[in-house]
Amino acid sequence: MDFDKIDKRIRDKDRDRRKEWMFPLGILFIVMATIILIRNLILISTEFGADFFIDNFLNPEITNEKFAVVMYGIGLILIYFGKRKRQEPFPS
Repeated sequence: MDFDKIDKRIRDKDRDRRKEWMFPLGILFIVMATIILIRNLILISTEFGADFFIDNFLNPEITNEKFAVVMYGIGLILIYFGKRKRQEPFPS
């Protein structure tokens, strides 16, 4: 195998334009958090009312709604680091 060719191909400009794996994972976190909130809003508000749904955000217990808010935060952090431009390594 010609490792010099492989190294050259990796350092090519296409590497800079390549999407990071963190960006799609961040989108997935946000989509899943949205699904959790919509599901809970529909299920809980039809049975207990919208006040119970909002109370789940404010009570001291760990609930699905708070978990979804944390998922939004993690998703935004992943999107930020996925879009941030990679710094070139120091020349040796």
